[in-house]
Amino acid sequence: MAKTKTKDFALDFAFFNYLRDFYEENRGRIRNHYRSLSKKFLDFNDSSNSNSFLRTPQFEALEMYVFLKEYLDNKQVHQIFEDWYHKKDGFEKRSDLGLSKGEQSTLFSVDIDQYQSVFSRMKKFAQDYPNYIFALTMGTGKTILMATCIFYEFLLANKFPKDKKYCHNALVFAPDKTVLRSLKEIQTFDRSLVIPPEYLNLLNTHLKIHFLEDAGTTLNTIDRSKYNIIISNTQKIILKKQHKEKSKVDQLYGSSSYETGTAYDDISDLYSINQPEDEGELLDNQRFSKLTRLEQLGIYVDEAHHSFGNALAKDMGLKSSKTSLRLTINELAKSLRESGTSVVACYNYTGTPYIGKEVFPEVVYAYGLKDAIEKKYLKNVTVNGYSNPKSREFLNLAVRNFWDKYKDNRYEGMLPKLAIFASTIEELQNDLKPALEEILNDLNIPIDKILVNVGDNKLSTNDDIREFNRLDTPTSDKQFILLVNKGREGWNCRSLFGVALFRKPKSKIFVLQATMRCLRAIGNFQERANVYLSEENMEILEEELEHNFRMSINDLSQNKNQSEEYNIHLVPPPVTIRVNRRKKLYELNEKQLSKDIDFEFDKANLEKYKLVHTEQSGLIAGKVNRKISEDLTEFRDKRTFSSLTLVAEISRYLNRSCVELNNILSNSIQGYKTILEYVNTYNELLYDWIIPKLFNEIYTLESYEKKETKEINLVKKPKEGYYQVNANPKLTVEINDVAFKTFIGKSFHLDTYCFDSTPEKRFFEEIVRLQDIRKVYFTGMLTHGQSDFYIQYIDPNSNTVRSYYPDFLIEKNDGKMLIVEVKGDNKIDDPIVKAKEKAAKEIAIASEMGYRIITGNQVMKGQSKLVLNEDN
Repeated sequence: MAKTKTKDFALDFAFFNYLRDFYEENRGRIRNHYRSLSKKFLDFNDSSNSNSFLRTPQFEALEMYVFLKEYLDNKQVHQIFEDWYHKKDGFEKRSDLGLSKGEQSTLFSVDIDQYQSVFSRMKKFAQDYPNYIFALTMGTGKTILMATCIFYEFLLANKFPKDKKYCHNALVFAPDKTVLRSLKEIQTFDRSLVIPPEYLNLLNTHLKIHFLEDAGTTLNTIDRSKYNIIISNTQKIILKKQHKEKSKVDQLYGSSSYETGTAYDDISDLYSINQPEDEGELLDNQRFSKLTRLEQLGIYVDEAHHSFGNALAKDMGLKSSKTSLRLTINELAKSLRESGTSVVACYNYTGTPYIGKEVFPEVVYAYGLKDAIEKKYLKNVTVNGYSNPKSREFLNLAVRNFWDKYKDNRYEGMLPKLAIFASTIEELQNDLKPALEEILNDLNIPIDKILVNVGDNKLSTNDDIREFNRLDTPTSDKQFILLVNKGREGWNCRSLFGVALFRKPKSKIFVLQATMRCLRAIGNFQERANVYLSEENMEILEEELEHNFRMSINDLSQNKNQSEEYNIHLVPPPVTIRVNRRKKLYELNEKQLSKDIDFEFDKANLEKYKLVHTEQSGLIAGKVNRKISEDLTEFRDKRTFSSLTLVAEISRYLNRSCVELNNILSNSIQGYKTILEYVNTYNELLYDWIIPKLFNEIYTLESYEKKETKEINLVKKPKEGYYQVNANPKLTVEINDVAFKTFIGKSFHLDTYCFDSTPEKRFFEEIVRLQDIRKVYFTGMLTHGQSDFYIQYIDPNSNTVRSYYPDFLIEKNDGKMLIVEVKGDNKIDDPIVKAKEKAAKEIAIASEMGYRIITGNQVMKGQSKLVLNEDN
């Protein structure tokens, strides 16, 4: 195989996709390796739970974050790839299925050179510390994700303080002041939305946030302290260049020197030796020095202004001329190693996994622009291009089009805004602003709706800056924002509905950055933004979309070939069904305590708690001859309880008064002395034997089963009159479809069915035509609380209760009701599918219904009707 092809393969190999596939295929087995707190944290934030705050991409990224830490032990990405490829060290169960045709045939069957090429590239760009890239497009919530990951780290670090893979402190880097302000959300964010309530007080008590916004702000962390979050832009901590040669005294008393600058240690700070005249430079070094005295530091980099292009490549270490950000992080890692601790890992949050034709080798999760628009995390967008207009003509067309579409309507109480970019301050002042005022006068729009922000104090006053910072509030009356190289990075203005850019900017990436400013979602429905570009800028946008997102303007503008938005209406009369549901009730009652409780330690199996040393003396007749030499239980790592700590620990589990528990233990047959001997010898006995024994002595647990018959709606009436669904037109069926004209009476409780897969649609098309079918309803479309037809089951991975919406409800002519699920062949044996099936069958039997799972392969072979005749 040609070397060029091997190289191109390495540049284009998106390992993060296969890493995610492995996780999804083996989620249950992987979770068995997690600590219970990690599982509890994930379950609380699971986006499939209707009460969860995190969006799907945020939660999936959090899953990969925990997966890297708990299952892969913070390995470097190139090490993970090597283990994955060779199916070792946790990847033994990896399947070769799911790879694209080219990659599967070359990567695993033909050419080992391609593996070596990918591995060598990953290893070449690896840092001295684990370095991971989470590529989530703008608007999906990177800041909240970053905060959630840090909170997770601190909870685990508190419980397992000696474990080196958890961060005790976090440094959050922002590239500039605009993005730095957006990171204040980490400080103001309601932590209860992502932290289980039982751990919230712990975090609130210990968390310390240091926000280094002003140049004169020093970093006041306590040396060797924990649970600090330091939020700063790179310029506040960056190493400064040393401009003069050190004297002999400087060399003796000064701090360590670096190729890129100096950081001041304790001695130089104390004696004011080698301090520069510029106070700002001293403060920067003071911050750096303070950071080197914090243990187990995690670094979180928000690359918002470098989300695309060569600048990001330099920051990620993929270019020989690294930026000061990457050099500063490297020096921090070096200094921390010298002080006996480390950078646990560097987590980079950026907007794309691509740089031109390359895929960043250390990406571990990606969620792209196209998916974000399809899933309504961003606005839809229309890109308007204009050929050969003059600047005033372009402005007139853009403003009039914007006003026709939005006027002074309000969204979440806020007025829609149009950002108009000028290439220079002179152009804005002499051409753009006068022309805009003239256009607004013609449209009878007050010119005080104009706001100018150009970074020049003569044109942008303090009042203008304040107005700019409050644009996203209901009290702001500004709608036309004139900018020069402003607001393109870290500007989170959700009420921005339009962007106009006529002149070709100096930087091509600016066109993409400016375009994306207006895509942030607003309101309960997916709104549509409008972008206005000259023909030249349209070409630039097309090129930059391809380089950074592997998509085109057509893909950006609604992805019409893949997905369209449907307004789903109920077809009267509303369909109701009767179901029987069983409820299990448990009642906890207190018992009359006996005076002398017998813990019956003689009946406990103590052997399983013993640490026994055995010796192998050789092989006799093919068998191993083992001799037990000694009991080493006394050498176990154990906690020594006193009577006070023992009572306190039991009280935590039973929620009973310590005084009461002290009396129970004191009056027991064994007494305190014997109980403590057992517990301090076998700690596990406390939790496996003593606490359960006390529970059974104090309480009785009685269960009752209650059967309820309810009449439920297949679909609830929508408040707005319809539900919005994005779907592939090829997988939809509408009530006015000529092919189903004669079957309307047998189906269509909604005017449009949007199927998830071809087998689902094929199943409906076949079943609705069968003569022994009276009704068939597609019920698997509205799965976010819009229907009462759901089945509760226990998720086997998280042991939490979840809701499952089956695909079809069928009524036969004989009155028998049947619930049907169409499932991919590879999912039939999935534990979650089995759990859903078990719960569904219980509900079906109680309601005198049937339940059946049919595979997609069976449907495509024309075997759908078999589902009607099989016993359930």
